[in-house]
Amino acid sequence: MKALLLLSGGIDSPVAGFLAKEKNELYCLHFSSTKITGAQSIEKSKKAAEKLNSELFVLDYSDALEKIVQKTKRKFYFVLMKRLMLKVAEKICEKRKFDFIVTGENIGQVSSQTLSNLVSISFGIKKPVLRPLLCFDKQEIIDLSKKLGFYEFSVGPETCDALGPEKPATKSIQFRVSEEEEKAEFTELIQNLFLQFEKQTKTAKTQA
Repeated sequence: MKALLLLSGGIDSPVAGFLAKEKNELYCLHFSSTKITGAQSIEKSKKAAEKLNSELFVLDYSDALEKIVQKTKRKFYFVLMKRLMLKVAEKICEKRKFDFIVTGENIGQVSSQTLSNLVSISFGIKKPVLRPLLCFDKQEIIDLSKKLGFYEFSVGPETCDALGPEKPATKSIQFRVSEEEEKAEFTELIQNLFLQFEKQTKTAKTQA
């Protein structure tokens, strides 16, 4: 089966990708915020994807993040950010005939990973979302990252926090999240990012 890993520049997702890759063909998708935080996360993701021996797609969603900040309630920022990534990933899965999405999320590590928010993040997503690290302790993930050789280039500040609120929501109700998506015109944001993916992949084919 073919899996699409949401690969961040952090510690967790490369480990999740390694576990998912044991029985599946793995592809990686990195959402960068280059206009906001620079290209550091891209370089980290390239190293992780290379070590995973997987093709990497990179999409810059800086403009989408700024629109979410401008149009929605800040406390829902992280939930909306994760939903945007999943919805774009779902469209890519449909286009490339990938079977499921993989993330590095685990319960309670950050505000967006409470049970309530994980449910809100995933609702309505038709492609299965696998979370291999869901019940792992953070130290277990760090130990695995070191053992597998990811830790050295994965460690460092998380750039996804750059536009985050001081007090993010730890609980969310699905219909409220949907209301915030409408404010940010999610349908347009998703389509724009998917078109960026289409353009990128066509360019890569032309250059090959």
